[in-house]
Amino acid sequence: MTPTFDWSALTTSGFRKTRNDDSFLIFSAGIEGAIELSAESSSPLSNEDLIFGVSDGMGGGNAGHLASSMILQTLSETIPKTFKTAAQGLHPDYLELLEQKVKDVHLGINQKAATDEQFKGMGATLTLAWFTPENLYIAHAGDSRLYLFRSEETQQLTEDHSFCWRKFQRGELTERQYRNNPKRSVLCEVIGGGHSKVTPSVASIPYQKGDRFMLCSDGIIDGLWEKHIHSALGKNRDSTSAAANALMDRAIDNDGSDDTTLIVIDVR
Repeated sequence: MTPTFDWSALTTSGFRKTRNDDSFLIFSAGIEGAIELSAESSSPLSNEDLIFGVSDGMGGGNAGHLASSMILQTLSETIPKTFKTAAQGLHPDYLELLEQKVKDVHLGINQKAATDEQFKGMGATLTLAWFTPENLYIAHAGDSRLYLFRSEETQQLTEDHSFCWRKFQRGELTERQYRNNPKRSVLCEVIGGGHSKVTPSVASIPYQKGDRFMLCSDGIIDGLWEKHIHSALGKNRDSTSAAANALMDRAIDNDGSDDTTLIVIDVR
């Protein structure tokens, strides 16, 4: 049977910020191109794939917001070209394609930054979830995250691209120490930022009925411990909107200093 996806997306600026440097984008993609979708909706996965993306921008002035929005908009323009290739009888490797497209966007961000001093050093994270009828394909760079809630268990599908995260994974830091480490946001992979290259993480996993996914920027992580994320994803199972609002409200109440963005997705 064709699965139906429900989703709800929210974003807000941190109280220390005058501009929200986070961006999110939801679009369907097929042979006819991309169609941007609303922040809260439902759609069957029939003739077109569904793509969800979250990006957290960095850089002074307008640079962070520009970088995050450019990344998502560029991907929405280039991903549909895959379908035209497939229609010609060629079947590209989704993972290779995603990796190359992220590298192309990285180059474009750096070229844009080189044109104007106010954009110097601009960059952004990316977490992208591409649902096809067969699999979920993931592209990731930075410390925005993708979670899966399935069978009463929560799994983080992405890894933060930082040296602090590696120490946390090796057991050298507790969750509290990791969260409070002043170098936690020093990223070893980012799109743009003047870095000569980017090596995004790409992966594919099968999804199933009853799965719940969450994409989020690090504003959610600042305000919520892992146990709180697990608890919230397990509640309001009939409403992505209620789940998203509960997660956002608690994250803002507990911190709220940084821009905060999330998308909750249910597979029906």
